[in-house]
Amino acid sequence: MTHALFSPFTIAGISHHTASVADMEKVRFPDEEAFLTKAGEWFKGAILLQTCNRIEVMVNGNEDLLGRFLESEGRAGWQIWKDAEALSHLLDLAAGLDSMVIGEDQILGQLRDALTLSESVSVADPLITLCINKAIHAGSEVRRITGINRGAVSIGSAAVLLAEEQLGSLAGRHILVLGSGEMGVLVTQALAEKQLSAIYVANRTFDRAQRLARKVSGTAVPISDLYRFMTLSDVVICCTAAPHPVIRAGEVMEALKGRSWPLDRKVRPLLIVDIAQPRDVEESVRSIPGVCLFTIDDLRKVNDNTAQFRREAAEKAQVFLDQEITRFIRLFNRKAADELLATLHSWAEQIRIRERDKALSRLSGCDDRLRDVTDDLTRVLTRKLLTDVTLTIRSCAERGDMQVAEDLVGAITRGETLCSRTQD
Repeated sequence: MTHALFSPFTIAGISHHTASVADMEKVRFPDEEAFLTKAGEWFKGAILLQTCNRIEVMVNGNEDLLGRFLESEGRAGWQIWKDAEALSHLLDLAAGLDSMVIGEDQILGQLRDALTLSESVSVADPLITLCINKAIHAGSEVRRITGINRGAVSIGSAAVLLAEEQLGSLAGRHILVLGSGEMGVLVTQALAEKQLSAIYVANRTFDRAQRLARKVSGTAVPISDLYRFMTLSDVVICCTAAPHPVIRAGEVMEALKGRSWPLDRKVRPLLIVDIAQPRDVEESVRSIPGVCLFTIDDLRKVNDNTAQFRREAAEKAQVFLDQEITRFIRLFNRKAADELLATLHSWAEQIRIRERDKALSRLSGCDDRLRDVTDDLTRVLTRKLLTDVTLTIRSCAERGDMQVAEDLVGAITRGETLCSRTQD
């Protein structure tokens, strides 16, 4: 079996491997639904995956068309994977092999969410849906077989580890978490294991902040009181989904005034860890005396005691995925052949109905039972006549031999010459 695909599949991506947070911010799509709607005008199917450390555009279409589309959107600097290489990259993504924290589980939920969004915008065609669901299944199997996610930390818990490294210990500290979405949950779960004096949870929607705070015995904070509680905190971890900075330099400087006694010359240091994408904290906050600002780029340096285990598990995972890619390609090609087979069966159905109606018109005075029998007979005959050629076309598709499959359909439906093809 070759690794050729019966239909083009392409991925364009930018990730933490080659780009900084600032670089990814430049190509991020703030309105995902609008982007997918436009993509639906160019491609049969499309998926947009945007996380804190990667942006991936996956389409049922070829490399050149995707390049032109992204250029029309004013985005450049993408790495491109096409066809079997793209399927392999998708498997690596779902398995967590391409993540900043190898083996993390969060990517599986992010892929599901990306598919759900595409479905809601009606741009998730059968091939795209198959690809995402197959990748999620393979990613789950990798974790079950290798245990690669054992002891793995998410970006959220890595942020907590970074804060702990900087302060020596979080015991007795006051922590403010800004954001109560998926990342906020991961952060607070990691913080709940520490012996903190207080966890404050701030969010634009106060009800959501309350729900998350209750889970960790924390205190919900109205967004209007954000800077007052920043004054009380040792660490601020930011992880909102806001499209613009939420924490600004001027307000931070005001908050710092309350972090020292009137006669003290030094301000009590404030540690801010910004893991949002786009960033929650203005870059100029970094230059404020007494503030230590870290971003996702700094999380790459977090010491991970389970790194060696996950590297070994990753090797086992790669062996599994190398075997899985062959099954993935076969499954992809069988699904891709459905459109060609639909053309064949539609052609046959038109002929069946025409000839059935001709026969019935010659049977004067036939009753409903005779009509039903005639209809069933022609339907069964048509299906049986197409069985062998359908199997042949699917077999060609599984091998990625699109030309032979198309020639067969053309010869049957349009009377085209079926040229013999020599094998190399």
